Amino acid sequence: MNQANDAKDALASQLKETIKYLGATLGETIEAELGSDWLARIEQVRHDGRHSSRGEQQSTERLAHTISSLDNQSLLTIGRAFAQFLNLANIAEQEFNSKAQEDQSLSQYFTDLLNAQNQSAKKEDILRAIETLDIDMVLTAHPTEVTRRTLIHKHRALASQLQLLHNPNLTSVEQRKVKARIGDLIAQAWHTEEIRSVRPTPVDEARWGYSVIESSLWEAVPDFLRDLDDLLQTKFDSQLPLDAKPVQFSSWMGGDRDGNPFVTSSVTQEVLLRARRRAAKLFLQDLNELYVELSMNACNQSVRELVGDVKEPYRALLKPLVKKLEKTREGRVPYKQWLQSNDELLNPLILCYQSLLECGMQVIANGALLNTIRRAHAFGIHLLKLDIRQDSQRHADVFSELTRYLGLGDYNQWSEEDKQAFLLRELGSRRPLIPKNWTPSEEVKEVLDTCRVIAKHGRAGFGIYIISMASEPSDVLAVQLLLKESGVDWPMPVAPLFETLDDLNNSPDVMNALLSIDWYRGYINGRQYVMIGYSDSAKDAGSLAAGWAQYSSQEALVKIAEKQNITLTLFHGRGGTIGRGGLPAKAAIHSQPPGSLAGGFRVTEQGETIRYKFGMPQLAKRSLSLYASAVVEAITSPPPEPKQRWRELITQMAELGCENYRKTVRYDEEFVPYFRVATPEQELGKLPLGSRPAKRKPSGGIESLRAIPWIFAWAQTRLVLPSWLGVMRAIEAVNTEDNQADVQQMIEQWPFFASRLSMLDMVFKKADPAISEAYDKRLVPDKLAHFGKALREELTQSMQSLLSITGHEHMMEDDPLGRDSMNIRAGYLQPLHYLQIELLDRVRKAESAGQEGEDVQTLERAMMVAITGIAVGIRNTG
Repeated sequence: MNQANDAKDALASQLKETIKYLGATLGETIEAELGSDWLARIEQVRHDGRHSSRGEQQSTERLAHTISSLDNQSLLTIGRAFAQFLNLANIAEQEFNSKAQEDQSLSQYFTDLLNAQNQSAKKEDILRAIETLDIDMVLTAHPTEVTRRTLIHKHRALASQLQLLHNPNLTSVEQRKVKARIGDLIAQAWHTEEIRSVRPTPVDEARWGYSVIESSLWEAVPDFLRDLDDLLQTKFDSQLPLDAKPVQFSSWMGGDRDGNPFVTSSVTQEVLLRARRRAAKLFLQDLNELYVELSMNACNQSVRELVGDVKEPYRALLKPLVKKLEKTREGRVPYKQWLQSNDELLNPLILCYQSLLECGMQVIANGALLNTIRRAHAFGIHLLKLDIRQDSQRHADVFSELTRYLGLGDYNQWSEEDKQAFLLRELGSRRPLIPKNWTPSEEVKEVLDTCRVIAKHGRAGFGIYIISMASEPSDVLAVQLLLKESGVDWPMPVAPLFETLDDLNNSPDVMNALLSIDWYRGYINGRQYVMIGYSDSAKDAGSLAAGWAQYSSQEALVKIAEKQNITLTLFHGRGGTIGRGGLPAKAAIHSQPPGSLAGGFRVTEQGETIRYKFGMPQLAKRSLSLYASAVVEAITSPPPEPKQRWRELITQMAELGCENYRKTVRYDEEFVPYFRVATPEQELGKLPLGSRPAKRKPSGGIESLRAIPWIFAWAQTRLVLPSWLGVMRAIEAVNTEDNQADVQQMIEQWPFFASRLSMLDMVFKKADPAISEAYDKRLVPDKLAHFGKALREELTQSMQSLLSITGHEHMMEDDPLGRDSMNIRAGYLQPLHYLQIELLDRVRKAESAGQEGEDVQTLERAMMVAITGIAVGIRNTG
């Protein structure tokens, strides 16, 4: 144990030295461009920032004074320097995590599981859970990824160089070469524009998703599957089937049109075609390698019959596939000449594999060829399965316009019973419902065109169709009728998304009603998907009430599925932040209700969290191992069902938490004015974060603000209000002397409740009342100053309350690595916060005075750099 701790301490020391080295290299780059005076100024700001973050008032005052005395261009330079410092710190930490967790192999996870004390799971149960693993990672680009793709590429290259630098066998010559390359990459990043000039399009976002697969997951997935196969062979005397697909990847990029007018049917079509071409490119690289390697002559009869009497049968067998992949990659031939199905890709590969086995060449069969077969099953010719998401009202509007055209009345005005009767009648009819000569509005045509794109590309290219703001069975039936009328001749899974507090609470009734419809039961063929929304529910009711509603609805849905003999797959729409349901993977999985993983595990991975979990092959492999072991453990050793007393107490807490939260956010007239001036919410609209607008409705108020900018704005000022507001006060109110023993039992024995407190622990480490107060002093008018003061008082009281209930002395006591990580970045974040305060004041004054011109543009660019830098430093944007 001491040796392991010594190794971790050595790595931690190496991390600090690496960050120091990278910072010094950046300093050299800045000095080369701007001179030694500028470097000295930046060093002074860095020094004051570090001491200010530790609470030294004199350093804080000097930091604020230095920044307020700078001109606009100098503010931009300071912002760029510290944003770059934080990027470099994150890269160093990512490489450190990759190295520190090398010993956390899949085999180690399962060895721990098998050896765990009080392990009730039998070995056969664990084996069965491994064999039925079904994990679907859905890559999304809401997006919260603030870093440009060109910089991400440089950051990946830099991480690779750090890995080389830390190789103990590196010669002095090789070390100089690596350091020169590191200096080159840091200089490239410094001289590259870090802020996008225009918003990325949905196609740009999809291309970013493809690059994650190409640069990381393409290697990580077969490596992970080899580990899983080795585990089965060594621990369970079993083997991973050739067609096993325990993990797969889906995407929302180019398919999520909920409130995003830029995701159109033509965009979806383009994204699907680009994915096909990128998949062809990647498989062609594999096939060209196999073409070189598979030069042997011996083959079985099946291969010989196909290729005839040739000296190199495997090359002859693969050559037509290579030609087909080349045509698909180029995309210059008619679509029908592209590779059309996964079978076209897999069949020649499997024939080669079986022949090699039969001819005694197992080592060759299980080399690069097996990797390609594994990739073909995991990614396929579509690379990613594309989900489609649309708001329920858009579907209803199609039928409203259509029924009025047909003289049947207005569908939107009908009762739920009448809607269901109409939809079921048309679903059972063989005649077309939509007249050929009908010319619908542009909005309706767009919905229909999307369904026709689905029909054109077929089952293999798509995941599921998600209906946001689903509240009635007719919302689901409407989509199924639209798909039928558009020529979709296969039962595409349709998932209602329950996201508001009311929708979550009503979800069992909706699903019970839906599953009681005979036609619907036949359509789903025993498999139902339901998506649970975390973002909007937390924004609606606060994190505690939302969390309990999510748990309760899942628990009820699991019981309904068991009663109806339906396989239920719950799809978790989590974000990276606490206010959007974010949790470490294992904690998130183990906090789910018992039985909720029986139908597989499907979860969104979004924005910057994709890069942190899957941005490097080693990290991606570890993330997949962590997910797999956590799912197996949760299935074989499920958390306990909450005791009735626990239910009573958490229900009281949730009700009080919702009341506390809404009293401030919904019902206090001063809240919105305070929010608008105390945070950079208005300025966020100018940041070209992603393709989606910040609001669902451009004319809407706070209620229409998306969950991401809502969370993002509060994180920028370190008040992180949505993640904690009202929670600890509710828990304190219930944690009376009579209830303390039960509450303590909930902490110790119920993962759901323990995870709530663990999330708050992380939130409170990121929160900083002093920084929030600094924003208020400069930006908030005197008549609203009391509002922020009251919020900070509750924040401080909540922090003390959490420490008291957990018995800890400090935040994140149980996660020293995470705590150290935040402490390292704190000193670099401090200057950016004071910079942002200064910039917000100047930008708003310039706008009020109607100023324009180059000086104002510099201010706005500096503002974007500060927002981006703080997001990078906190490592949670939305």
